[in-house]
Amino acid sequence: MSEPILLIEKHGGVATLTLNRPDALNALSKALRVALSRSFRELQEDAEVQVAILAGNGRAFCAGLDLKELGREGVQPDAAFQDESMMDAIRAFDGPIIAAVGGFAITGGFELALACDFIVASTEARFADTHARVGILPGWGLSQILPRLVGVNRAKEISLTGNYITAEQAEAWGLANRVVAPDELLPTCRALAQDMLTCDPASLRGYKRLIDAGWSTTFEDGMRIEARASADHTRGITPEMIARRRGAVQKRGREQSRDPVE
Repeated sequence: MSEPILLIEKHGGVATLTLNRPDALNALSKALRVALSRSFRELQEDAEVQVAILAGNGRAFCAGLDLKELGREGVQPDAAFQDESMMDAIRAFDGPIIAAVGGFAITGGFELALACDFIVASTEARFADTHARVGILPGWGLSQILPRLVGVNRAKEISLTGNYITAEQAEAWGLANRVVAPDELLPTCRALAQDMLTCDPASLRGYKRLIDAGWSTTFEDGMRIEARASADHTRGITPEMIARRRGAVQKRGREQSRDPVE
């Protein structure tokens, strides 16, 4: 029996999804796109899962759409491109999603990483946008998200040359949050996920929605969105709820500010 093309591991509120087509550099076949769509929609309904990590097996995070498959079948509408689309399912997941990029993230795979809330890269990660070289235009947000992260001029350099950028360059340009050794990639992502799990679950999800809503509009409108969200959320907060969390917040603050040589 062949292995699943998408591996899912759940542990303590964190779901790790691993693209598992290493021989094809985890290219997004129709079956894999549908599997991702279904899995993220199921995770959204799973009350225990608060944070997701998206990774790739082997030497690639994801090489983008499966061009061999497209070469045989052409670009055909399917469930992954319609109402049940992969990207819609990923973006509908309320919790934070961490992209663990341990190798090549190319074109559609680059877009997949950008659909996550932030990227942690290994030193072996490489990013490239080859849409123009293949002769297609992006449809999953790369042309809009990348300039907002790295600046319009750098985004044009990446997308209009199709050149690879290294993990270190991605970090320097603000594309990757941090770069770690390959064997530290998943442990780092899991540690960050555990930090998120110590937050109030409703506030964690609400804060993600708030950032995303403001990021897609003007600063002025974003401030209005924050004010409304804060007022709505505050109406459900009691003094007892604040008191319960105060001690834990203070304890964590003391632990994180302690001199490591003590």
